[in-house]
Amino acid sequence: METIKKYQKENLTVIWKPQKCIHSGVCVKTLPRVYDPKSTPWIKSENASVEALKSQIDACPSGALSYTETNDDN
Repeated sequence: METIKKYQKENLTVIWKPQKCIHSGVCVKTLPRVYDPKSTPWIKSENASVEALKSQIDACPSGALSYTETNDDN
């Protein structure tokens, strides 16, 4: 069964699939205050803006990181 972890930041849900991760380090190098492999939880989405998170996640080479957005205009 695939493990999926989710982290919330305002209307953005960061999704991490550890089995897909190739440990390229792009996330840690881009946003070290968000991604800290030595910390638990290792993703602290509150340490970056939604736009910075989306930009970094879009650069994830393995697709282990993705996101969904919810519209608060309901």
